[in-house]
Amino acid sequence: MCRAMKIPFNQPPFVGPEIDYVRKAVESGRICGDGQFNQKCHAWLEQKTGVARALLTTSCTHALEMSALLCNIQPGDEVIMPSFTFVSTADAFAMRGAKCVFVDIRPDTMNIDEKLIEDAITEKTKAIVPVHYAGVGCEMDTINAIAKKHNLFVIEDAAQGMMATYKGRSLGALGDFGCYSFHETKNYSMGEGGAILIADKKYSDHAEIIREKGTNRVQFHRGEVDKYTWVELGSSYLPSELNAAYLYAELENAQKIFDNRMASWKAYRERLQPLADAGDLQLPYIPAECSHNAHMFYLKVANLKTRTALIAHLVKNGILAVFHYVPLHNAPAGKRFGRFNGEDRYTTHESDRLLRLPMFYGLKQDDLEFVCDKVKEFFGK
Repeated sequence: MCRAMKIPFNQPPFVGPEIDYVRKAVESGRICGDGQFNQKCHAWLEQKTGVARALLTTSCTHALEMSALLCNIQPGDEVIMPSFTFVSTADAFAMRGAKCVFVDIRPDTMNIDEKLIEDAITEKTKAIVPVHYAGVGCEMDTINAIAKKHNLFVIEDAAQGMMATYKGRSLGALGDFGCYSFHETKNYSMGEGGAILIADKKYSDHAEIIREKGTNRVQFHRGEVDKYTWVELGSSYLPSELNAAYLYAELENAQKIFDNRMASWKAYRERLQPLADAGDLQLPYIPAECSHNAHMFYLKVANLKTRTALIAHLVKNGILAVFHYVPLHNAPAGKRFGRFNGEDRYTTHESDRLLRLPMFYGLKQDDLEFVCDKVKEFFGK
């Protein structure tokens, strides 16, 4: 029998002060970018992650685009990344004329296989873009060592990674540049938005110029130049104060949101562990050196046919569960703008098996238990 209420896959986070902060932004008389709430968010991110500079952007996609410009990606360059990722990871570099070189993933974490990166490097390689899937860190010490050896940039796609760490260090703060997402599907949201994290302050001025449409307007407002003008390529990457105000309320409550999501993640794990022990499915793997952020709870079943049937079973019971990325190298644009280096042993196979369960701030305990009961029911348990 179908349950009357529907359990959504996601609900945007809302903790309470967001509306008051948006009102304050409106009442301040300034709602364009880089007002007081933008600055508060920058300071919070810098303090939390330890980077030299953090700047809000209008999306994680735009943070990645800024990274491509800061790395001076040119036509003919190559950028190494996993194929199991969102299209923005590739788009940001393909738009600059670079070739995306896709590398297979590890089946345990779904992250890029660090052992396969060096084989993909050519004289055209300019950067490595690790993607921290589900807020679980890639093997960054190995990746950074490879980058240093070959004089390459490391740009972390940490869209899902805020408040997660690798060996005690924040995801997004481990490479040259890191990119966060504050989309409504993420742990912390401004509706649409993101941030770029910059490890070395020598890139700070250039980043400000790129973000301000290629002008030195920020330096002008600081009194560093007597007038501002167009000096570089750039775009309008500043989010409005309204978005930043909404986000800042959530940053102030970051630990509260983290704790709530983590409780749900652990509850899922505890209740579904018997199915994993019986070999019906696999649960997420968290390496010892990683501290994740409960961004998602996924499970992996035997094959695509089983996943399709399980999704249909959950939907029939009013539960929206979804699969995730279709590997980019199989997409029409992926074939045009990229190539897969080596063998696709795991990327497509593991993608076909993965299913994500409802996970969001404020997920009710009885709803979570209902989801688990229906997963167990599917497997006859």
